[in-house]
Amino acid sequence: MKPTPDSKNYDVIVVGMGPAGAAAAYELSQAGLSVLGLEKSTHPRYKVCGGGLSARIERILPSDFQSVVEETIYRVQFTYGGKDSFVIESSQPIAYMTMRDHFDQWLMHKARLAGTEVREDEPAENIKALPEGVEVTTAQGRYHGQYVIGADGAMSLVAQHFFPDRRLRKIPALESEIRNGSSHLYGQTHMTLISLSAAKKGYGWIFPKRNGLSVGVGEFVSGAKRPKQSFHTFSTQDPTLATLQIPTPLGHPLPIFNQNPKTNGDQWTGSLVKHRAMLVGDAGHLVDPLLGEGIYYAIRSGQLAANSILSVLGNPNQRLDQYEKAAYQEFGQEFRIASRLAGIIYGLPRVFHHWMGRTFPDGYQRVLHRYCQVLQGFETYQTLWARVRQRLPAPFRR
Repeated sequence: MKPTPDSKNYDVIVVGMGPAGAAAAYELSQAGLSVLGLEKSTHPRYKVCGGGLSARIERILPSDFQSVVEETIYRVQFTYGGKDSFVIESSQPIAYMTMRDHFDQWLMHKARLAGTEVREDEPAENIKALPEGVEVTTAQGRYHGQYVIGADGAMSLVAQHFFPDRRLRKIPALESEIRNGSSHLYGQTHMTLISLSAAKKGYGWIFPKRNGLSVGVGEFVSGAKRPKQSFHTFSTQDPTLATLQIPTPLGHPLPIFNQNPKTNGDQWTGSLVKHRAMLVGDAGHLVDPLLGEGIYYAIRSGQLAANSILSVLGNPNQRLDQYEKAAYQEFGQEFRIASRLAGIIYGLPRVFHHWMGRTFPDGYQRVLHRYCQVLQGFETYQTLWARVRQRLPAPFRR
């Protein structure tokens, strides 16, 4: 099937203009390609998300991203039950806090300035594979492109059309925004909180923003009521939150990396690239399985996908699946080890963490410090795992 006469033609169509889609569109437009970005909402739009950016993100974003940073984090408080906690401090930023409506709008504006044609409030309704490209249909028209990038989230329409057999994992999360000037509780100390006691098998968080707090819980267990129970317990028993009026939380799925994707040797195959379609960010389930960080990987995967398209257009001998190989090289082993760490951390009873922290405080704090260095980009999960593995009992070293 060829493009219909009334369709508009582009080099690349990006479905979804969140961080992954906007990053890909920006790179492609900067290189001179004609790019269409389809966004189902109108920016700025609220997004249920903690809005935490690991500090390493500054390596892959223009420096003016600081214009949408609401708080810079230099201290992380880890709690795991009772009154005991560990506070990790650094002279350099560990993370940046932002509101996703402002952050996403800033990224999309960068793509627009680079030349991307953005159509807001225009969701994709159907996608067809053509011999020489793809056709995307919306209520407003039909668009033809040589390639399509699926950046349309965990329930990706692009994934449904091109990767119908995917069986990937999502975990439930709940979050609420407290917008009443309560940020002084953490903001004045540039500190955020991660609670292992907030969930049965998961974590809770308190992220400071300019005018409030983002409070949430993620659960790595099944059961529709589990996140609600965990959020209620966290919000009523944490001494910081118990005195605050917390709005009803909203739910969203975290499409965490599946530790057993299809592989060919040591590479992913067919999970991110098929025909002329590519998946990035949440659509590709490129989310850290330990703490659910997704924004860094969304932006970086968008950049890698754009680089792959540019290579193919510049050299017919190149293949589109080099994106998949590049993503595996940067994220694959990191995610696998993060899955192992998550299995240990969330698989052990909370009382065990409490005991470890009290019995071996120096060693426990060193591990937490190393994790913060992962967020800063000074450490990787692979090097962290190598250090932890040396100290684990033999059954946990596999």
